[in-house]
Amino acid sequence: MSIVVRGVSKVYGSQKALDNVSFEVKTGEIVAFLGPNGAGKSTMMKIITGFIPATSGTVLVNGTDVSSGGREIRKITGYLPENNPLYPEMYVREYLSFVASMYGSRRKQGSAVNDIIGLTGLAPEANKKIGALSKGYRQRVGLAQALIHDPDVLILDEATTGLDPNQIIEIRNLIREAGKEKTVMLSTHIMQEAEAICGRIIIIDRGVIVADEEKDKIHQKIKSPKQLIRAGFDRETSDSELLGIPGIKSAVLTRQGEWLLEAESGEDIRPAIFAFAVRNNLTVLSLQKEESNLEEIFRQLTGR
Repeated sequence: MSIVVRGVSKVYGSQKALDNVSFEVKTGEIVAFLGPNGAGKSTMMKIITGFIPATSGTVLVNGTDVSSGGREIRKITGYLPENNPLYPEMYVREYLSFVASMYGSRRKQGSAVNDIIGLTGLAPEANKKIGALSKGYRQRVGLAQALIHDPDVLILDEATTGLDPNQIIEIRNLIREAGKEKTVMLSTHIMQEAEAICGRIIIIDRGVIVADEEKDKIHQKIKSPKQLIRAGFDRETSDSELLGIPGIKSAVLTRQGEWLLEAESGEDIRPAIFAFAVRNNLTVLSLQKEESNLEEIFRQLTGR
């Protein structure tokens, strides 16, 4: 396992930010650490990277205890904090050279900087001051500093916050590329982010893990009180006819020939819809059950 978290709690005064949190992240996984603001995401990230200590519990990164292996942890982890602290008066290449010098010899420093500038698409801005960059390029610089020493584990805290849609897509692509060779843990409160990048979802709320599932299986974590079915037919029918199907509670025409049908949760209603089509000489063009999206799951699990 790349990351092992066992029984971690963190208390600030009278406030418990993390409450007996445990999970593991396998080598090569891209995992979303999802939760509302104040859920404990950033606190957990800082503990994993050794920037703050846990009140209790144990964290291992590649087998090294973060509480006693500070220098080793920094060698094997790359960390992009939520606020992406940079030196605005430094030039991009200068800053990355400075970061690289803290990890290795000067002989390797130049090639490492050139490689990471190419990987993160910073070449057009490499000779500009960081303070003159757009937010998207500043995020690239932050990601570059996290990757420059070729860490085994990449910890990204709210990596796309404040970016425009084009910048978000660019940063997502960079994270996916990095995830081909590294273990990536991505903290976010944006549901679409988790669905777009990650293969596994961990949801935390008020310092407690409320879900930990593969992305494709997390939809089974909740039971929706209703079924939503999209049904397409080759000829017109009416809502009154569709409401005659046992179990159908509402029928809304979404476009010509296509209906959104709502039924009570329970036995799959699709066979009854198909039988209705046969009885009425309709050809079924589509018949698809709508899965609960991650946003709905998030609301049900956290109550927010």
